[in-house]
Amino acid sequence: MLNTLDLDLSLDKKSYREQIEALMVELRSLQNICWQEQIPIIVVLEGWAAAGKGKIVKKMTNYMDPRGFDVYPTLPPTTQEQKYPFLWRFWQNLPPLGSVAIFYHSWYIHVLEDRLFDRLPESQSPLVMRDINAFERQLIDDGAIMAKFWLHLSKKELKSRLKDYQEDELDSWRVRPEDWHQLKNYKQYSALAEEMVIYTSTGFAPWTLVEADCKRWARVKVLTQLVATIRANLDKRQIVAETPSLPPQTDLLPTEPDYLDRVDLTVHLPKDEYTTRLKSAQVELRKLQKEIFEKKLGVVLLFEGWDAAGKGGAIKRVTDILDPRNYKVHTFAAPTDEEKKYHYLWRFWRKLPQVGNIGIFDRSWYGRVLVERIENFATEVEWRRAYREINEFEAQLATDNYLIIKFWIHISQEEQLNRFEARKNDPFKNYKLTEEDWRNREQWNLYDVAVNQAIARTSTPLAPWKIVPGDDKYYARVYVIETIVNAIKKKLHHNH
Repeated sequence: MLNTLDLDLSLDKKSYREQIEALMVELRSLQNICWQEQIPIIVVLEGWAAAGKGKIVKKMTNYMDPRGFDVYPTLPPTTQEQKYPFLWRFWQNLPPLGSVAIFYHSWYIHVLEDRLFDRLPESQSPLVMRDINAFERQLIDDGAIMAKFWLHLSKKELKSRLKDYQEDELDSWRVRPEDWHQLKNYKQYSALAEEMVIYTSTGFAPWTLVEADCKRWARVKVLTQLVATIRANLDKRQIVAETPSLPPQTDLLPTEPDYLDRVDLTVHLPKDEYTTRLKSAQVELRKLQKEIFEKKLGVVLLFEGWDAAGKGGAIKRVTDILDPRNYKVHTFAAPTDEEKKYHYLWRFWRKLPQVGNIGIFDRSWYGRVLVERIENFATEVEWRRAYREINEFEAQLATDNYLIIKFWIHISQEEQLNRFEARKNDPFKNYKLTEEDWRNREQWNLYDVAVNQAIARTSTPLAPWKIVPGDDKYYARVYVIETIVNAIKKKLHHNH
C-alpha cells in the first residue's frame, strides 16, 4: 500500500502560497465553531523521521487561537508511565470539550518503534492494536473529531533530510539515534507501518496517507484533509437525531436472568467464626501485598451495591491490615464540571493504581449503566454503548497484568429499610442518609433491572462479577476479603 504512493507529487511555490493561506483561515474559523459547539478535535501526526511533522504543527498553530489547543510531542514513556497500561498517559492528555490536541507522534509509537526495537513482543501487537481501535472508537462515539496522518518518505529522501538536519546546528539536536535506525531498517519499518495502517484504519478513524517527499505538497494535503474531516463531522451532526428512548424498564424480560434473585440472603456467620476467619484472611492479604508489589501486579477492587449495603464496612475490613503506602481508596459521586468535559471513563483512567499497588473503587464506571441510565444523565444510546466500552477497558487492564475483582453487595428491601431507620436515629451515622437514598429506594425496580443487565453484559472471564449476600454484615465482609485473597493467590500462581 505505501509503495503505491506517488512520491513525485509536488506543488509549486505560487500554488502553495495561495492554497495554504485559504486553508489556514478556514482552519481558524472551524476551530472557533468547534469551541462554540464544545467539540474536541484530536490530530495524530505519524510518519518517518524528518518527514515534516514539526513544520506542519507550526503552520497549523500559527493561525489558531493559542488558548484552544495543546501540542503533545510523544517521547518514550517515563518510569512512572511504564507502571500503567500504555494508553494511560494518552488519556491524561485528551482535549476537553471544544479544544484541540495535536499529537506529534502518539500511541502508535508502541506498534512502530517499540516493535522495531523489540520492546513490544510480537504476540502482544494484535492486542495493542485492538486496544488502540477501541480507544479511538470510544472517543469518536463520545463526540470527538479525529484525523490521523502518516507522512511517507522515500528512502532516498529520508537519508538526504537526516544528513541535512545533522549538519544544521539549529536542527542537529533533533536527530535521534532511532532516526538513523529507521533509515538502516527502512524496509522493516515500512512493513510495520503498513501493518499498522491496515489494522487501525477504521471506518470511524481512517488513516490519510501523505506523500511527503515534497514538503509543500504534504502540508497542503494534511491541512486540506483536516479541514474536510472537521467539515464532514459538523455536517453529520446536523443530520444525526438522537434515537428515541424506550420507556424505562421496570421488570426483566422472561429471557433475562435474574442474578440478584438467586442470591441466598439468609446466610449467616456467628460472631466468633467471623472474628476468626476475618483475622486469618486479613493476615493472608497483608502477606500477599508484598508479593503484589514484587511481582508488579495491579489490583483493582471495585465495590457497587445498594445504598446501605455495607460497601464502606467491607472496604474498611480490607484496608485495616494493609500497608497504606501501597493502596488507595477512591470514592466516586456525580462527575464534577471539569470531569463532564471528557469521556466518562477519563476520571477512572486517572485513578488507576500503578502495577504493584491496590486501587479500591467505592462506586465506579458502572455508574454509567446504573445511576446515569436511571436518572437520564446518559442518553439511551450512551448507556447501551457503555457495556462494550467497559468490557474493552477491563480487558485492556486484564491483559496489562491487572487483576479486577468486582463486587455487587446485595441486600433485601426490608434490610435496607431497617438500616435506613437505624442511620436516621444514630447521631454518628445520620449524615450517611440523604434524600437521594430515599429517592433511589423508590426506584428499586428500575435499579434491579439495570443491575441484572449490567452483570449479564459485563461479567467476563477476565473480570467476573461476585454477588455478595449482604443482609448479614459479618458474612458479607468475610466473603469479600476471602474472595480477594483467593483471587490474588490464583493470579500470582498463574503468572508464576
